[in-house]
Amino acid sequence: MQILKSTSVLSHSHLYNRLCKPKQPFFTSFSSLAKTSRSPNPAHFHYLINTFNFSETQALTISSRISSSKSIENAESVFHFFKNLGFSNSQIQSAARRFPRIIFSNIDRCLKPKIKVFQDLGLEGYDLGMFISKSSSVLGASLKNKLVPCIEILKKHLLNQKNNKHVVKVLTRCAWVVTKKNPESRLLSGIAYWESCGIVGSQLSMLLVRQPRLLCCPESVLRDLVSRTLNMGFSANSGMLIHGLCAVYSLSDKTIERKYGIFRSFGFSEYQYREIFRKAPYSLLMSDEQLKFRINFFLNTAKLEKETLICNPAILMQSMEERVIPRFKVFEILKSKKLFKKEPSFVRLLFLTEEVFVQRFISSFSDKAEELLLAYKGHTLDSSSKKEKS
Repeated sequence: MQILKSTSVLSHSHLYNRLCKPKQPFFTSFSSLAKTSRSPNPAHFHYLINTFNFSETQALTISSRISSSKSIENAESVFHFFKNLGFSNSQIQSAARRFPRIIFSNIDRCLKPKIKVFQDLGLEGYDLGMFISKSSSVLGASLKNKLVPCIEILKKHLLNQKNNKHVVKVLTRCAWVVTKKNPESRLLSGIAYWESCGIVGSQLSMLLVRQPRLLCCPESVLRDLVSRTLNMGFSANSGMLIHGLCAVYSLSDKTIERKYGIFRSFGFSEYQYREIFRKAPYSLLMSDEQLKFRINFFLNTAKLEKETLICNPAILMQSMEERVIPRFKVFEILKSKKLFKKEPSFVRLLFLTEEVFVQRFISSFSDKAEELLLAYKGHTLDSSSKKEKS
């Protein structure tokens, strides 16, 4: 570890000279390089750093694996190929760092046909660059055996999509849907399993978009997931089952127990906790600190009853900075000045649209509108200022 830290102060040339001597202890510390018999190419090494913004260690690893027959001119052509497609420099660099093989790929035989597939999905210019920058490994997948058949399967099962945006979402969130071994078989097997569970049509489409990794898991893993989700109180016939599956997949049993401990510390029973999870499963995906803060705010600051939170757990998912706290401030001012003819439920206020809330609880009190608007917008401005400073 000490040796690695020392590289930060070396020039590229000095570092390269040291690393390319097999007898140096520094060289033998790179286990990944020990497997390669090829010496790093100095031209490749410097080019990777200067053009693609690789770290020195990354550049060394990659350049040692690149055949000397691969020319800098080819890599330069790849860079300009992406630039001409509308990619930014940072997008090209990100794509290359995620999947270095593309740097020395054959443009006409490898890159152009695959890029055309994504252009046919509606991706162009900057949007195409953003997709490739995050999912460049798709450019290493076989066009005939992986990309085309898998995309056709996704297009068939992803319903109600516009401009193939859901296909793009799936590929962005989980590129190995098309890059794993035998992806077509995996996809069809995963889809068949979920259909056997009664998850079809729009429900299946939603599952694919929200958690595409569930398409590639072994069936034993999927069966265990379904069992854990049903044990959390979800019904096999409920529309919320999809959301429960996605949430439980992201949570270990240990994490679920820890989240329950947070609710228990506020006096909720296990049954009440499961009711909240069943109605708002994604509430458990927030950090422990966020969850504690929100529960504490609603119970101890907004003075809601626990039963109210159990019946309306979706409020736990609303933005505290942009919605909950600003509206609570307005609500408190109106209540303290006894301006309500009939005091509304604070929970009800949280579900109103921005336009309706401002009209009913700020604009309609013309003589107090300035004070109310300051309380409402002032909190947001203060929060933004604090974020900028931090």
